[in-house]
Amino acid sequence: MAQYSRLEVVQVMKETGMVPLFYHADIELGKEVLKACYDGGARLMEFTARGDYAFEVFSALNKYVLQKLPGMIMGVGSITDAAAASLFMQMGANFIVTPSLREDIAMACNRRKVLWSPGCGSLTEINRAEELGCEIIKLFPGSTYGPGFVKAIKGPQPWTSIMPTGGVSTEEANLKAWFDAGVTCVGMGSKLISKELLAQRDFKELEKNVAKTLMVISNLRA
Repeated sequence: MAQYSRLEVVQVMKETGMVPLFYHADIELGKEVLKACYDGGARLMEFTARGDYAFEVFSALNKYVLQKLPGMIMGVGSITDAAAASLFMQMGANFIVTPSLREDIAMACNRRKVLWSPGCGSLTEINRAEELGCEIIKLFPGSTYGPGFVKAIKGPQPWTSIMPTGGVSTEEANLKAWFDAGVTCVGMGSKLISKELLAQRDFKELEKNVAKTLMVISNLRA
């Protein structure tokens, strides 16, 4: 069962401005990644459930978070149907992120007042997601649309909250373009938690990267 309501999750997304994305089959490595991100100031993590038995890994990581990392909010990404969303919510997922707009997932999450963030790529999809109660739209893939798309949407719809994922990097110029366009927060995966850092198990460097990126975001929004 989720420990945080959808409105509480939205508030943390707005406050921190960044949702790290991560998947690895190694549970112990996952714990180190979570600890590094937490120590760097992150308070959200999207576990991208892409591998076999990913639900077992998530279950172990979420238990670790509840025991060791107070205030860390675990969610799950790459969810493609309501059955998977329900499974992860049973294991305590506090938010569900999808690559596309799925109304069955919206219904499952809304019943439990769990935040769901669907991948959208058009104004029509965004409007439908908001009609279904979506608080924050996932713009995916962000690299395809770019900050200009966000700015164009925010013109007629300033109430729309957008989180681009894909095409977001830790570079200040890149982050500035997105936040100047009006995004609420950004999803960041391999540009933040790189394969090289994981291979070298350089968790101190990951902690520094997270802290630096959060500081850049904070300064851009000041």
